[in-house]
Amino acid sequence: MPALALSKKRFSRRRPAGLWFERLMALLALTNLVLVAFDLSYIRFRDPYLTLLPGITEWYGATVKGIEPERSTTAYLAAVADLENQVAETGLQSAAAQTLLQDLQARSVAMIDENPFQVANKSGALERIKSVMRSHLGTETSKEAFQAFWSQPHLSQQGWSAEMAFFNGQIRPLMETNYYRGIAFDGGPTDWFWRIDLCFIALFAIELLTRSFYLSRRYKNVTWLDTILWRWYDLLLIIPFSAMRLPALALTRVFPVMVRVNQSRLIDLEPLRNRINRFLISQVAIELTEVVVLRIIDQVQNSVRSGDVARWMLDTTTRYIDLNGVNELEVITQRLSSVLLDEVFPQVKPDVDALIDHSVTRALDQAPGYQSFRQIPGISSVSEQINRQIIGQITDSLYQTLKETTQDRRGAELLQSLLTKVTETLRTEVKQTEGTVEEIEAMTVALLEEVKLNYVKRLAAEDFEELAEQRYRLYDVTQQP
Repeated sequence: MPALALSKKRFSRRRPAGLWFERLMALLALTNLVLVAFDLSYIRFRDPYLTLLPGITEWYGATVKGIEPERSTTAYLAAVADLENQVAETGLQSAAAQTLLQDLQARSVAMIDENPFQVANKSGALERIKSVMRSHLGTETSKEAFQAFWSQPHLSQQGWSAEMAFFNGQIRPLMETNYYRGIAFDGGPTDWFWRIDLCFIALFAIELLTRSFYLSRRYKNVTWLDTILWRWYDLLLIIPFSAMRLPALALTRVFPVMVRVNQSRLIDLEPLRNRINRFLISQVAIELTEVVVLRIIDQVQNSVRSGDVARWMLDTTTRYIDLNGVNELEVITQRLSSVLLDEVFPQVKPDVDALIDHSVTRALDQAPGYQSFRQIPGISSVSEQINRQIIGQITDSLYQTLKETTQDRRGAELLQSLLTKVTETLRTEVKQTEGTVEEIEAMTVALLEEVKLNYVKRLAAEDFEELAEQRYRLYDVTQQP
């Protein structure tokens, strides 16, 4: 895999001679994604598409989606056209015009009863037609409205031209949105988009195989599988989602398209990617921290309530699993004692001497007669010198004693025995004292609950923006060259 990483690094630095190819493939992938999005939205947004792009919409519906004019609504509009021609020739009062008006009345009743819009899932268009017609005629039912509309008295009284302008402006466009879509052999609606999509799939498959073959020949330690896994996201471009009747999954091609567009330098998407990464990392980090800490505290509370902690601390018979045969607490204690005596104490000794000197001086000042004794000439300075010498000797003696005790094997054993005795005595007394364990457990649970309320849960409500901004600043600093 190191060779794969090297090849990825080298190949990512596109030479100008090959950049045109990457841009061409990126544009083709983007075109395929746009076609997929248009195909998925075609049925739902066919009416707006008809308004914006009537020619393309009708051609695409007939060629790709198997959409045909619905027979009954087409015949209805044809009958309206025949009436317009007849009125233009013989007038509205002619017998032929009366026959056509009666035919339109019958067709209107049949349209309402049979609902030819239901097959195309456009019953809403019929309901709107009925509502508009009732409002226009002022009737309670849509059948009465249509019968009254297609009558000689109404058309003559309201004006033939005005009424036909109303129908052609508000009713005809709604009726023209209705359509019939054929059924395919698999029982689903007719859809031939997979034929268009198959051309792009074949092209991207050839590109992936060619790229894999080229890299495997150029870098001897890289296999075909390595090169395919390197650009695994390209596999989303060659899965025939449309042919599988899973067209919505084709939108997963957004990811490889964005990668290609960014790599080909058509659009610089790095700022957007960085923004998304920063937001997700900050959001997940804050919420995950809160959940983990709350979970840990809840587990500790449950252990305290169940008495597991008390049994572990007070029951010396509890079996303890030792992994390495070493008493880690003893080793840690010895190591810390060594550091404290050898490194820390020599550096803080002056401060310890000053503290003890201050305490001794205050105690002596409160002793009766000491202030009068200090008034004797020369006694005050002598007293201070004696105090410093005595305190220095005491701390030196204490330091040497502790150091020798820890270095001496017998002294270390006695110190360990003392600590063990203190621990065992404390355990015994705590167990024997009535109510002590229960009180400590209750106080511990209450303390942990206060920690959750005052510190942990505050993360959810406290300045998320400030925390996120801190994360952004840290990210910017770490990303600087």
